[in-house]
Amino acid sequence: MALILVRADSKGKILNSLADMERHAGLKINGSPRVIETKIADKTAQNILKQKLKFSSFQSVLVRVEGDTTHSIMQIRKIHPPAHLVVISEEYSEYSALENLFKKLPHFKGYYSHKKQKN
Repeated sequence: MALILVRADSKGKILNSLADMERHAGLKINGSPRVIETKIADKTAQNILKQKLKFSSFQSVLVRVEGDTTHSIMQIRKIHPPAHLVVISEEYSEYSALENLFKKLPHFKGYYSHKKQKN
C-alpha cells in the first residue's frame, strides 16, 4: 500500500485529482482521504523530491491506495492531474510517521469514490 500526498491551491483541484487517480490511473483509494497540514505536506514533498518547491500548497490531503507502490507511481505518471501528487513508499523515512499520523487526521469533506463497489 502506498501513500499519496496531494498538494494544490484549491479544494476543487484536489477533488479533480482524486477523481483522475481513480478514473484514469485506475488506482483504488483505500478509505477516505485525510486533510494534512500544508506545512507538513510541503516539507514532506520537499524532502522526498530533494528540491525546493515552486509553490506552497493552499490545501493538502493524504490518501492510501491499494496495490504495489511501483504500480502506483507508473499509473500516476500517465495522467496529468491539476494538483501536485507525490507517491510515498515504504522506502522513505517519512512513510512511517505519515502512516501513524494518517489515523489522527480529519476526513476530507466533499470526496466520494466514483467507482462502484464490487461484491
